[in-house]
Amino acid sequence: MTAEANHPDAGGASARSAQTRGRLLAAATEAFAERGFHGTTTRDIASAAGMSPAAVYVHYRSKEELLFELSHHGHLRTIALLDDADRPDAAPPARIAAVMRAFAHHHAEDHTGARIVNYELAALAPDHRDRILALRREITARVRAVVDSGIASGDFAVDDPASTTTALLSMGIDIARWYSPRGALTPDALADFYAGLALRIVGVATPRGEDD
Repeated sequence: MTAEANHPDAGGASARSAQTRGRLLAAATEAFAERGFHGTTTRDIASAAGMSPAAVYVHYRSKEELLFELSHHGHLRTIALLDDADRPDAAPPARIAAVMRAFAHHHAEDHTGARIVNYELAALAPDHRDRILALRREITARVRAVVDSGIASGDFAVDDPASTTTALLSMGIDIARWYSPRGALTPDALADFYAGLALRIVGVATPRGEDD
């Protein structure tokens, strides 16, 4: 343990640093959503956070590093919510409905952050992009495992599991592009609709009105 860690104010300083980083991440989300990554300057982010541009560099070396942290956190959160939603001992139709319900709900409820995370990938530095792509493969693997389980059990009528998995993920991700809380559908209603849609995609009939 270092002398710094033993200092009476070490915990407080760490908490303040985490709070400041949180403010910067929230400000970056707001700025990237409004202007896009390339249209956003460090000064824009600093202004939204109520800080000076110089203060940003104390915590992040660049706006790209801010984007990476947003993307890294966002993808880890997606993996966690899929793991929470999935019950491997359940029947495959229930599994795919639960997974896609959680995936769709997330992309509606956190549509601003999800839009940045999914549509600004090209702005990441190569090493950061590689790390995010590895997480995206993890997400794909989780959904593909459910699709494969349904094929193996005979519950799903799927000829191309890879393309089916891609279609399921793509339709969920795209919610972040167009969703607005001012629209007719709440995240809960949209999530239920997409769960039913996912079942139809894998060839499971749903009772009329079940996913309305």
